Amino acid sequence: MPQEPHRRLFSSIHRVLRTDPPEAITEPIPVLDDAWMLRVLDLAMRIGESMFAVGASAHEVTLAIMRVAGAYGLEGVHVDVTYSSIAVSYHRGGEGWPHTLFRVVRAAAPDHTKLQRLQALIVDITDGKDLEEARTRFRAIRRVPFRYKPPVVVIARALLAVGVSILSGGSAVLLGLTFVAALGAAATQAGLARLRVPSFFSQIAGAFVTTAVAVAVSALITAGFEPFTGVRPSIIVASGIVLMLSGLTVVGAAQDAIDGFALTAAGRILDLTLQTVGLVVGILIGLELGSVLGFRMTLPDAPPAFGALPNQLAGAVIVAIAVALFNGAGARIIAVSGVLGAIAILGHAFTVTLDLHEAAASGVAALLASFVGILVAHRLHVPSVAVTTAAIVPLVPGGAVFYGLLGVVQADAPGAGTSSLVLAATVAVGLAAGASLGIYLGTPVRATLAGVARSRARVRH
Repeated sequence: MPQEPHRRLFSSIHRVLRTDPPEAITEPIPVLDDAWMLRVLDLAMRIGESMFAVGASAHEVTLAIMRVAGAYGLEGVHVDVTYSSIAVSYHRGGEGWPHTLFRVVRAAAPDHTKLQRLQALIVDITDGKDLEEARTRFRAIRRVPFRYKPPVVVIARALLAVGVSILSGGSAVLLGLTFVAALGAAATQAGLARLRVPSFFSQIAGAFVTTAVAVAVSALITAGFEPFTGVRPSIIVASGIVLMLSGLTVVGAAQDAIDGFALTAAGRILDLTLQTVGLVVGILIGLELGSVLGFRMTLPDAPPAFGALPNQLAGAVIVAIAVALFNGAGARIIAVSGVLGAIAILGHAFTVTLDLHEAAASGVAALLASFVGILVAHRLHVPSVAVTTAAIVPLVPGGAVFYGLLGVVQADAPGAGTSSLVLAATVAVGLAAGASLGIYLGTPVRATLAGVARSRARVRH
């Protein structure tokens, strides 16, 4: 019997305004062996732990664990990533107990070559790689040592400081002094790392060595030694600041916060803050010791500015390559990092001509470099975090940090120091926000391009 008109009208309105509960359905429970599930969960968690330890973000680690588990039939895996641990849980449904694994993440230095190999392993697993073969390959990747020997890392870090001096248009004498100061700071920190001294004290020691060299150069300039005439000691310390801030996970902390991993982001931000405080303490100790001995550095008129565009390009490329080197990158990542460093500095130079604030200009440059980086990284199969980090290090405001600290120490110019420190903080926020935004804007574009490429490949076949 047909419905009456008013009932049909009521039913239509009801469907528009309300969502009816779905009908009860019976979900199939997969028949999986417990030992098999534990092997899958263990592999997925170990891969995630290794990625997290060598520089991946919490979001990337979560996706990697879910991809590995899903490739072997474990759908709906729950993953909890914090700053120092990873928990993975899987429940088949029904009345059975969930299987849960927990692992503590040990702090480790970034290793972008190992990260690249882990990402390649995940791709092979999703393409159907056998579980035991995947476990064997992972164990081989985990045992691979860091690509470069410690002396190479120390020299690469010193070259980073030289690149920063070139960015500021430093003379040949200044470049040599910067290399010596940075080499001493990097060697000191490497020695303390072998002794397992906490990184906070390592930051203090490295900053003190750099500042002591700068104070000594300032004293020689005051005494009238000819080779040092015209040298700006503040650039030596500014280069050291960039050197010791380059390894901190600014982009990773911002990305974790945006992704909703509040606990992980808070841990990284706290670690970043503590390392920066150690850097500040080391600089202040060096300046105060120089004042006690009668060698007081003169406050410059303003923070060191970038030099001519050719200097900026050369310095940015050297800095990006150096960062890639001491992060264990291979030739492909090094080349991409150098190109993206040049792109970032060109973007910064262009936005500065538009009279944008320094923080906005740095943010736009970081956005451009990270956007291009994530597209190129996918195409060349290199980790996006590796090339993005290397590209934005040349824009770290080391000069503003030192100028601000020097102004705070000297009682005759406290206002200049405070404003410079505020500028440095806003530039750092701009770099982190720009890099994270570039990654988010580039991710859907990368997915679209990958889909188009797969479609064309199917058409050809």
